[in-house]
Amino acid sequence: MYRHVRRRIFALIRVACAAFAMAAASAHAQTCTVSMTAVAFGNVDVLTGAAADTTATLAVSCSGGGAGGQRVCISLGAGSAGDSTSRILNGPGGGTARYELYSDASRTVKWGSWQTGYDLAGVQLDVAQNASTNLTVYARFAGSQQNDLAGTYTSTFTGDPFIQYADRSASPCPTGGLTASTSASASANVVPNCNVSATNINFGTIALLTSNKDAQGTLSIQCNATLPYAVSLSGGNAGATDPTQRKMALGGGNVTYGLYQDSARTQPWGDNPGTNTNSGTGNGALQNIAVYARIAPQTTPSPGTYSDTIIATVSY
Repeated sequence: MYRHVRRRIFALIRVACAAFAMAAASAHAQTCTVSMTAVAFGNVDVLTGAAADTTATLAVSCSGGGAGGQRVCISLGAGSAGDSTSRILNGPGGGTARYELYSDASRTVKWGSWQTGYDLAGVQLDVAQNASTNLTVYARFAGSQQNDLAGTYTSTFTGDPFIQYADRSASPCPTGGLTASTSASASANVVPNCNVSATNINFGTIALLTSNKDAQGTLSIQCNATLPYAVSLSGGNAGATDPTQRKMALGGGNVTYGLYQDSARTQPWGDNPGTNTNSGTGNGALQNIAVYARIAPQTTPSPGTYSDTIIATVSY
């Protein structure tokens, strides 16, 4: 009877030890996941030459593991296109646009990848046990890209961001034998646009209007690369329908003049589309177009300064 009881006690001890070992292993099992919202720049006007900024949110969630939490090493590669200078968005007609992702709000520290080697290093994050942490990904569409075609630009991150992790320790990233990844995207819509500015036309001081008096001004037009445009000039304050019969006025007097597309003053410049407007194609840079003006012989009005206002309209 005595020997039989002793064997049962040992058996119970062995079972209890096995159960404790299983519980300890379960307590240290760890799983981390990562997700990231799209990097969406929205509409971008590249003609200004200014950079465009946006943000995305990257979330890391961990469960299990040691009481000290997990050390997570977060890599963000170049995406579907990039070089040693920056990440790249692919756009219409084989065009590209440059952008970058950063870990700081001042956008000076690139968010790179230990996994792919893009910009050498990613971001180290310590997550508490059974917790989630959000990080902001700061993005910038680079300035000085006026030559970009209008249209939609995209990049894809397949299996990126990529994380590797382990119980938190003194070892800095990259560390950890467990991994996880997700997929994300980046996009921008370069909007078609044109800008126009002008220099004044000044005929100077004239004694008598007994012969042609010529002058010229300049329109500076900036439109997206390959974007067709047309420029019309209004009939002035008098609303002239004939581009050669505009009026500069002073009180009740006026001086008749015309605006032309050519230096010979044979092609009137008005606002009738397809008939007397000027057209061109943008290249992203400023394009200067001369506006030729002429006062034809006419009765000289009373002395004074005569003026008119013309509105230049660019259609695209």
